[in-house]
Amino acid sequence: MTIKTYKNGCPDEAMYIRQTVFVDEQKFVDEFDETDNTATHFVMFDGEKPVGCARAFFDENENAYHIGRVAILKEYRGQHLGEEIMLFAENELKKSGADRVTLSAQVRASGFYKAIGYTPYGEEYFDQYCPHIAMEKKL
Repeated sequence: MTIKTYKNGCPDEAMYIRQTVFVDEQKFVDEFDETDNTATHFVMFDGEKPVGCARAFFDENENAYHIGRVAILKEYRGQHLGEEIMLFAENELKKSGADRVTLSAQVRASGFYKAIGYTPYGEEYFDQYCPHIAMEKKL
């Protein structure tokens, strides 16, 4: 697997993965937003095939970088690829001076994030129809 970094807009490969996972599979309706235009996007490839993605941006409210839109195509899950793309993104952010990263985890995925060092904070909340929890990690 290889991971490529994109700046200045969401690449088609990430849009395809997010459309497949979040819109088609999980039925979210507001998947794409203005943040896509300025975020750094990470796309994982199996050869030429895009199989996973994430994005990161600086969140002034949290005074930290925020990682989100982490997705792995269904047929590639269970291979620790989510962990691989998260660690890649964290390393890239650390090179940019980040010492703390936040994210908004679907509650059903919070165990995954806890396993790679994230700690929940605050109360659960709904994003569209799905319960989420804020989480953070010191780098």
